[in-house]
Amino acid sequence: MWAASATGCPVPTTGPITRPPGWPRGSTVIGYIVRRIGGGIAVLVAVALMVFVLFESLDSDAATVMLSRTGGGDPTPEQLAALRAELGLDRPAPIRFAEWMFGFLHGDFGDSLLSGRPVGEVLLGRAGNSVTLAAITAALLIPVALVLGLVAGARAGSRTDRVISTVALAAESVPSFVFGVLLVATVALSLRLLPAVSLLPTGAGPWSRPEILVLPVACLVIGLAPHPVRMVRAQTAEVISSAYIRTARLNGVGGVRLLVRHIAPNAVSASIHPLAGSVVGLIGGVAVVETLFSYPGLSQELLRAIEARDFPFVQSAAVLMAAVGIGVYLVADLLAMLVSPATRLLFTKGRI
Repeated sequence: MWAASATGCPVPTTGPITRPPGWPRGSTVIGYIVRRIGGGIAVLVAVALMVFVLFESLDSDAATVMLSRTGGGDPTPEQLAALRAELGLDRPAPIRFAEWMFGFLHGDFGDSLLSGRPVGEVLLGRAGNSVTLAAITAALLIPVALVLGLVAGARAGSRTDRVISTVALAAESVPSFVFGVLLVATVALSLRLLPAVSLLPTGAGPWSRPEILVLPVACLVIGLAPHPVRMVRAQTAEVISSAYIRTARLNGVGGVRLLVRHIAPNAVSASIHPLAGSVVGLIGGVAVVETLFSYPGLSQELLRAIEARDFPFVQSAAVLMAAVGIGVYLVADLLAMLVSPATRLLFTKGRI
């Protein structure tokens, strides 16, 4: 048997353990995941088409860029035609896109037009550094946003709330690269506590010099944390003012127990998607920070590839980054369904 608690969550009473009322069936959840994956695939195809069309609309291609870099002046039509044939750029655009798509679906990302190396090999070498930077940032960003938001929302209107909210709003109004420049100027150049640039020896990983990660991670956390902090604070204040919390207080529930068992779960469940948005924002934030600190991540290689019109590399990187974003939001949806009774109710009724 199951009974509803004050939060609306089912709790066991007596009798055999059964599936709580309102909890989605396994087949329903699987069907939902399949639908979301299908929608995600459609989005990835749209991203691939968009990147391809943008590349085709450029006024030059990889052959033009490569010949222009040789220093021999403007390339002749014969030189361009020969190099385009060598790179496979002389074929119709739909055929090139279809070939890339077929190879991508089979795990073959093609060869980089810039270096001639397999795109997957280049991506693997650079993406590892970017993933390390993003993972450390996310591991700090989520608890910082939750703690500050809960503290501010639990004491709405207090001096603590005003300080946290003002700092968060001010930080959200300033681009993250500005914080990066300030950190370099103060911590690195003036105080000389940390390196100003995050360079690594060839073939070395970021863990061989962990000090180079401090400033980039700090820049990312400062730039991305304010929005989820404000969202968690707003949700916490809304939960505290609800009739359910007033009833819990009248029943003698208060202090840490009220915050941990009743306020925090409801506030956090409503803040999962803003937190997911900040994690997805790491994709763009990491690119800015890597450029600012000369960190050897994926963004440097991606910028060079765009400049060189290296279509296979840019296309593959764009689709993979979009897939990461879609995956993060899918996980956020499932977490929201797991912790929020209201979300589960909408899910079982087919509204989400």
